[in-house]
Amino acid sequence: MANPIEVKVPDIGDFKDVEVIEVLVKAGDAIEKEQSLITLESDKATMEIPSPQAGVVKELKLQLGDKVSQGALILLLEAGAGAAKAEAITDAPAPKQEPARAPAPSAKPPAEPAHVAPPPARSDISDEVPPLPSAQGRPVPRMPREEMISKPHASPSVRRFARELGVDLTRVQGSGPKGRIMHADVQAFVKAALAGGAPAGGAAPAGGALPFDLPAWPEVDFAKFGPIENKKRSRIQKLSGANLHRNWISIPHVTQFDAADITELEAFRKSNTAETEKRGFKLTMLAFLIKASVTALKQYPQFNAALEKSGENLIIRRYYHIGVAVDTPDGLVVPVIRDADRKGVFDLAKELADISKLARDKKLKPGDMQGGTFSISSLGGIGGTAFTPIINAPEVAILGVSRSSMQPVWNGKEFAPRLMLPLSLSYDHRVIDGAAAARFTSYLASVLSDIRRSLL
Repeated sequence: MANPIEVKVPDIGDFKDVEVIEVLVKAGDAIEKEQSLITLESDKATMEIPSPQAGVVKELKLQLGDKVSQGALILLLEAGAGAAKAEAITDAPAPKQEPARAPAPSAKPPAEPAHVAPPPARSDISDEVPPLPSAQGRPVPRMPREEMISKPHASPSVRRFARELGVDLTRVQGSGPKGRIMHADVQAFVKAALAGGAPAGGAAPAGGALPFDLPAWPEVDFAKFGPIENKKRSRIQKLSGANLHRNWISIPHVTQFDAADITELEAFRKSNTAETEKRGFKLTMLAFLIKASVTALKQYPQFNAALEKSGENLIIRRYYHIGVAVDTPDGLVVPVIRDADRKGVFDLAKELADISKLARDKKLKPGDMQGGTFSISSLGGIGGTAFTPIINAPEVAILGVSRSSMQPVWNGKEFAPRLMLPLSLSYDHRVIDGAAAARFTSYLASVLSDIRRSLL
């Protein structure tokens, strides 16, 4: 028998100490040439390492989580008989299956190659998956169900996309060549899950349960209870709905509530509205909220951070791009005010007016809604006393603001009327604990009560 071949990490550019995030084969597996062996992920890219030739895996030399560079040993590969076996499995078309139809008595079973093991006896529950047609019309060889589940056939970008949406790729059926899972397959799977249907391309899970281990969505004939109207959701509502669902189930949300005394700040705002109106825009409380939030973010930088995908590191961002939720007829959008720390309140108010108009006129560009580090959702112009805003991943916090109201506040001698602004801060509990959130909202409230603090 020939000596085993050492399969090493090839030239992967300037990347070093890249983490192994997936091991796609195990000892004893018969593999084909160009079959993916492992998946590596750096801070810039995800890449799969293919096998240089067919064979049988003799021994794995690394494991999940290892850090590797060019030249690192992946596995030992036996060529020869193992390669022939792998090629035979690939090239031999799977026999056509016709369930519930017995062969004719005179039918002669097709001859099988000597090197291919005979198929196991059928049972009521088959352990094999029937062949799937490829893009070229050639059937994809059958494989044991457990092997298919352990090795979903997808590119690194599709794997990353699925991880971001929390989708288990073993439950998605691919529509690409050789059953390869495409981006569209993952999207269709999520759509079916949110709509309460079966996963795209496959039957519903046992018991009618949806993916993500949720109970099946109730099916109700609403028309039998009274008049109904079907109203189509806007494109923005559909897109934001999927993102909100992902953020809600992926991030452990906690909301800290507080109130800020903005009596003097509101008086200051009103005293300057005439000047800004001459310039063609309104001086809103939201401009002051952005300025105060930046001051608080500088004091508590973990609120301006992002959690690394691995969960091991926190990325502290030293720039301050504030997302602002804008209500439009088609749904909520969140354009970003960039470098808010470098702009005065008048500049922020003018930019808010401009970007809000673009949002309502449907003229926002994709770049206008990217790169945010912290978001503010203000419902003050509508009403309410508090709410729980959903964090906009990859951010770790979002500030919700409700309508201010005049309230009696004890000043040490008597109750005095003060204008109080309700604050609702939702935060990612993996990054921020309750004590830090309480300190953040308390500090933010103090800045709003005396805006001169934003100059310090």
